[in-house]
Amino acid sequence: MRGARTPLLPSPGGAPGAAAGAFPGRVPAGLLPWAWAAGLFLVYATVAVRRHQLLRTTGYDLGIFEQAVRAYAHFQAPVVPLRGDGFNLLGDHFHPLLAVLAPLYRLWPSPLCLLLAQSALLALAVVPLARWAARDLGRGAAHAVAAGYGLSWGIASAAAFDFHEVALAVPLLSCGVAALGRRRWRAAVAWTAPLLLIKEDLGLTLAAVGVYVALKGPRRLGLLTAAAGLLGSLVEIEVLLPYFNPGGGYAHGGNLADGHGSLLSTLAHAPLDALRPDIKAMTLVLVFAPSALLALRSPLALITVPTLGWRMMSENGFHWGTAFHYSAVLMPVVTAGLIDSLRGWRGTERGARHIRASLATVLAVTLVMLPSFPLAQLFQRATWRTTPHIEAARAVLAKIPDGATVAASNRLVPQLTSRCQVVVFPTFPVEGRLYEYDRDRLPRPTAEWIVHDEQAPEAWPYTTGHWPYPIEQQLAELAAARTKYGYRLVARRDGVTLLRRAAPGGRGA
Repeated sequence: MRGARTPLLPSPGGAPGAAAGAFPGRVPAGLLPWAWAAGLFLVYATVAVRRHQLLRTTGYDLGIFEQAVRAYAHFQAPVVPLRGDGFNLLGDHFHPLLAVLAPLYRLWPSPLCLLLAQSALLALAVVPLARWAARDLGRGAAHAVAAGYGLSWGIASAAAFDFHEVALAVPLLSCGVAALGRRRWRAAVAWTAPLLLIKEDLGLTLAAVGVYVALKGPRRLGLLTAAAGLLGSLVEIEVLLPYFNPGGGYAHGGNLADGHGSLLSTLAHAPLDALRPDIKAMTLVLVFAPSALLALRSPLALITVPTLGWRMMSENGFHWGTAFHYSAVLMPVVTAGLIDSLRGWRGTERGARHIRASLATVLAVTLVMLPSFPLAQLFQRATWRTTPHIEAARAVLAKIPDGATVAASNRLVPQLTSRCQVVVFPTFPVEGRLYEYDRDRLPRPTAEWIVHDEQAPEAWPYTTGHWPYPIEQQLAELAAARTKYGYRLVARRDGVTLLRRAAPGGRGA
């Protein structure tokens, strides 16, 4: 009975023996996953677009990725001024597959193009998972699985924070793990092989897929896949990233610095280091919470190990928690583990009760966690209110002509990147300027225009432990632009200041 395909969770009016491919009196089962994808896309897109309209998107990271895709759209290398003069973004993370978005951006050059593309990619990942659940567990289970994935905190956090390259990996991983669950080994490898072109650490995830294939399916295919994943990540980290990085080396190597003096000591401390501080243990639990921890019963859960491993061993505190996009690639794997763990209960009434109870728990956990994560913004009054400050910022930004060079506050950068050449102002913190500054040695601005917002809707990156950039220093650099470097005041409204560099021979205000 383990291989039976009869759904045990029929919808009302559907006979228990109905084929999984059609449901009498209902929308054909083949449309169910796509209906979920369409609904989730609308949810994600609404949150993402509204955040951008409220000036909550950032130069770090939406502006950075827009500059890269904009370069690809004009058949140029992804040089990103926001990361530094002549900085090729392939020297930061290795993600050449971003170029697939270039045709869309060429048709619609806007940050909204990237935000909507990300929303679509995250939503499409539900299709193979819901299809697999409908085939093996029934229509009701497919709805529960789709809700568990689509409303999971890992996907919500990614959908509501700018744009990131890992959005490309989420549907590929979803298709890949669904293929693994259905023992379609070659298809699984084909779907996950492009991970090598999305981010350098995802080669390790491809290697984990290969190990799973070697254990459960064709050993030779699995071992070749594992070797390709490991070798791919190694080449990218040791050769390609240093080649493209203007400073040489791997830009993020410091995140995995040896904290115990030797490799042996580091390995010995690794189990405890992966759980300290407490936020790491909490995140490990929360990663599997959308499956009510049932995914841990499936060997598919092992595919999460590479991503969780580098995150928990990182020295960057942002990697330890639940914010931002870092958990998005884990959610398809966790959802697949949930489906896989429940398949063994098919075939008996007792098993059917267990499946129903498990999925009810999944839905309960999803609903309990929903208010604590970004999709809850849809129900907050502030999300639908355009403040006078936002209107003032838009009016000031409208004074900047297309094609200008602009130094802008982090939250204003993505409002300009589609039509101007933009860098961050004040200068993004660099070594030696993280915790203090010298009023007499402030950097000389080089952009034609400067636009600064004293009232950023969110503090990052100015006041967190990682990127302290106090408002006093921002204002000092703004004042120096006028008094020392010849910029004149063009407009000032509600804390948003616009300066323009005086023409040669002109006078600063």
